[in-house]
Amino acid sequence: MNYVSMSRFAAAAVATILSSFCGAQAQTTILKVSHFLPSNSTAQRQLIEPWCEKISAESAGRLKCQIYPSMQLGGSPPQLFDQARDGIADIVWTLPTYQAGRFTKSEVFELPFMTMSSTGTSEAFWHYVQANSLDEFRGLKLLATHVHDGGHLHFTEKVVKSLEDLKGLKIRAPTRLGAKILSALGATPIQMPIPQVPEALSKSVIDGLSSPWEVMPTLKLEEITHTHTETAPNQAKLVNSIFILGMNAAKFNSLPADLQAVIERNSGEILSRRAGEVWDATIEPARKLAQARGNTFTTLSDVEYMRWVDATEPVVQEWIKDVGVKGSDGKKLLKSARDLLEKYNK
Repeated sequence: MNYVSMSRFAAAAVATILSSFCGAQAQTTILKVSHFLPSNSTAQRQLIEPWCEKISAESAGRLKCQIYPSMQLGGSPPQLFDQARDGIADIVWTLPTYQAGRFTKSEVFELPFMTMSSTGTSEAFWHYVQANSLDEFRGLKLLATHVHDGGHLHFTEKVVKSLEDLKGLKIRAPTRLGAKILSALGATPIQMPIPQVPEALSKSVIDGLSSPWEVMPTLKLEEITHTHTETAPNQAKLVNSIFILGMNAAKFNSLPADLQAVIERNSGEILSRRAGEVWDATIEPARKLAQARGNTFTTLSDVEYMRWVDATEPVVQEWIKDVGVKGSDGKKLLKSARDLLEKYNK
């Protein structure tokens, strides 16, 4: 081979290597995103899809999402966290405390009468987890943590104005603490994921449910329930639930540094606060749907509100003991949560 031929061969080899390298750099990574609600849910349309569109745009199409709503990858809602940790899904949006007793430190935000708004509370929750309970999410890269817009009580027929009205009513509870709160109020809690509620109501398995307004239209629950009991705007919500958007840690670590950076700058505190804003904005539109149907609304009086607060205080004290059994200072964690709530809900 003469010099010219060798030069041409070398140039071709370099071109091939560069082409392969650039091809690898431009390769699209498909992220499997799973959650337990329908595709028309707030979670998918206003949180997951906008986030996916943003990371796709900022990565020039090298990151793309394939979304699987309604548990299309199999399993049940309580299994979502482990599906992400084990790589069945790359990313999940889930309510981790569907697994009772596993996320004890983080569930402080599910204690009774803790939260006023989703926006500030979601931001507070992000900082709380970073400082106090990241170990509970081992195996996942947390992208966002948030709460919903606050739980109220919704019933097929019963009008609930007082503690006495709750006696004997079977009410859906979302989580372990949600069930304890309802029990402390004198109701009979039945714990189940929200997708099971419409059938449970229609078959009179339950008389009502504890739920935020946000999810009601998704499952047409304002058509099945006809009465609603709420706290006043200046009162803390009866109950709340914590949510996470989390990514398989190994999947995140396998990405090139520039793609990791795209995900990082679109996640964390900024995404958590955005989720809170989204959920707060759903309250009035959902309530108006129920109002348009002529449903009955009851707001707890100040006196009755304090009766409910006093009745549920043992739930708080029991949580402090539960956390202590696992080696943490429950009083210190509760103070941390309340301090952050005060800071971010101003």
